[in-house]
Amino acid sequence: MARLTIPAPELMHSGHAACPGCAPALAMRLLLKALGPSTIVSVPACCWTVIATPYPTTALGVPMLDNPIEATGASISGLRAAADALGLSDVRIVGFAGDGGTSDIGLQSLSGMLERRTDAIYVMYDNEAYMNTGVQRSGSSPKGAWTTTTPVGERSHGKAEPKKDILGIVLAHRPTYAATLNPSFPEDFVRKAERARDLRGPRFLHVFAPCPPGWKYSSEQTIAIGRLATDTGVFPLYEVEEGTCRITRTMNALKPVAEYLRAQGRFAHLNDTDIAEVQAEVQRSWDRLRALARSAERPWPPTLSPPTPA
Repeated sequence: MARLTIPAPELMHSGHAACPGCAPALAMRLLLKALGPSTIVSVPACCWTVIATPYPTTALGVPMLDNPIEATGASISGLRAAADALGLSDVRIVGFAGDGGTSDIGLQSLSGMLERRTDAIYVMYDNEAYMNTGVQRSGSSPKGAWTTTTPVGERSHGKAEPKKDILGIVLAHRPTYAATLNPSFPEDFVRKAERARDLRGPRFLHVFAPCPPGWKYSSEQTIAIGRLATDTGVFPLYEVEEGTCRITRTMNALKPVAEYLRAQGRFAHLNDTDIAEVQAEVQRSWDRLRALARSAERPWPPTLSPPTPA
């Protein structure tokens, strides 16, 4: 396969307030390269409102709207309706929200946007906690992770519950397109963002977004951490279109999940038994995903293909 050329235009500018090694900042940069200037971005209360919009400045070369943390899905539905009313059919409407504002507080708004068949792209950048307010656990925090609300000590061993399957929830709504993206694999990232750009109806992009201060690793390791997440099977790369699943980065064998866990301080308390349990669950999830991808003739989830957007 020919290598994909990353689009050249820079629509995210220097001078923003992201931490060194911030994967969400890289994700926004790659996303806007793929989508182009005819884009409006709606962002809820999250790290990104701090990164890009200290009044009266912005780090983006496209219009950006701040909205309440629970309202991204409703916001992009409203923006789409307004653009259509003005005859701006070539404008791409994008929601860019964190995992807390998507899988927790904003889940009802996301569900409504998907059920309405809104012609927009919803992006969840997943740094697996409420990083903007102090690294509190979210539904997307993985089992065993240290956060400030799931401490490690005599009576606590990190988060007790497993990571919420946000993409499974989204797929139950039968979107036009859904995919996992990882800025550590920029060509795959841009190709999927361009695919979402060219389709119509509700599209959802789940972006892996390592956070150096929240995950307790050195900032220059962000790309390496991201690559380990995918190559160990913790965050596989795949896409689902018209109910058909396709894995976009395949491995003959997964790397040991211990390589990923031991690279981050938030998992430093896990012992060999804990890591073996994580390894077993990752392998089960990877085997299920491969089985779904091999069954290309059967849609996932096993329902009708997505209806045509109204």
